[in-house]
Amino acid sequence: MSTSSSSIWFTVTRQEPKLVVPAEPTPRELKQLSDIDDQEGLRFQLPTIMFYESNPSMDGEDPVSVIREALAKALSFYYPFAGRLVEGPNRKLLVDCTSEGVLFVEADAEVELNQLGDAILPGCPVLKELLHDVPGSDGILGCPLLLLQVTRFRCGGFAFAVRLNHTMSDAAGLIQFLNAIAEFAKGKEVTAPSVSPVWQRELLSARHPPRITCLHHEYEQVLDTNNDDANSTPIQKPFFFGPKEIRAIRNHLPPHASASTFEVLTACLWRCRTRALALDPNNTVRVSCFVNGRNLPGLIVPHGYYGNAITNPAAVAKAGKVCSFPLEYTVELVKMAKPQMTAEYFKSVADLMVIKGRPSYTVAGNFMVSDVRRLGLDTVDFGWGKLVYGGTAGAFPTLSFYMNFKDGIVVPICLPEPVMERFEEELKKMTKEPFDGSVDHRPPKITSML
Repeated sequence: MSTSSSSIWFTVTRQEPKLVVPAEPTPRELKQLSDIDDQEGLRFQLPTIMFYESNPSMDGEDPVSVIREALAKALSFYYPFAGRLVEGPNRKLLVDCTSEGVLFVEADAEVELNQLGDAILPGCPVLKELLHDVPGSDGILGCPLLLLQVTRFRCGGFAFAVRLNHTMSDAAGLIQFLNAIAEFAKGKEVTAPSVSPVWQRELLSARHPPRITCLHHEYEQVLDTNNDDANSTPIQKPFFFGPKEIRAIRNHLPPHASASTFEVLTACLWRCRTRALALDPNNTVRVSCFVNGRNLPGLIVPHGYYGNAITNPAAVAKAGKVCSFPLEYTVELVKMAKPQMTAEYFKSVADLMVIKGRPSYTVAGNFMVSDVRRLGLDTVDFGWGKLVYGGTAGAFPTLSFYMNFKDGIVVPICLPEPVMERFEEELKKMTKEPFDGSVDHRPPKITSML
């Protein structure tokens, strides 16, 4: 047992981490990941956290025991999660289905959920307390593929936090697994998940022979020429965009401009972020939008597939244009990113991984966004009802997530502190200042991305 005192003012008591293994015997086998799964850019740990209030109908039920038991049952179907990754020739990742189990931490926090306030939002300053980084658990190879912590609050509510080795699943795949746990948690008579898990990673592997048929700006390896501010220690902050803020941003567009909320918000954030970074106007910058390929015409992704079925096509432009041209110009660039995603584009990404040695995403001048609002995380119910907030626990220096919160969208941003200050000032201009329409809305015609 360990005890730690949060810098925010409360104490968390944790039991020793334990391995939860499948409730039933599972096959011992070696399973290959797809060539989308094992790219360098997905070889990291992704933390997600969900907060639940107490529920009088669940009095006498312990969320730790309920979830731990349900987890073991779900692992009988999703048994690769209980294994360990190994690396084969050419850095190919495989799961050794050893049934060693996933790490589970039981904890109690001397605080009520409502006392946490905005600390539950992404960039969560109490994440280290609610998702303990068990020593030796955060590697990619030979480590548990999931780390879970359930923390009871004094009020009867609790936090459910999970850290996923991203090579195993994307957000949709993780939520499918969490729903399986939830079904077992709520139904003592449940014998199998309502959605049967599908492995079949070979469906998203490279062709024979592999061939790159599309232009992939998101994987170009370029020199990072950021200024000193951009290379200092990053900090995180969540930003909320409700109807009022979205309307304010739209006021910077022509009255009849047609664009989705995602396109408008992404263009705004990309512009504010690029201005805050104070890049050379001639530098090339990118915006990359993660796209789920599960319903893509021509791409075979079976119902129940829980691997990574995402790519992130990019639009590119000169930093000076993103900073100085009307917002409509940036919106049109964002619109150009997502339609690139076709079945052929997806296959070309898998082939690129094999041909070019599994490169990482472009870092310099790249802003990546992942919209997870419609994947259903906020409907995962372990028996205590609708969650108060659920989403990724934060952002990364080049990656932000869009998540539901109350009547709007919350977006965590990760930037060096001096850059963050400038970003907030730029965002205020877009969301709070009255806009009189005196700026010329007409964007220069886009003849090419550059």
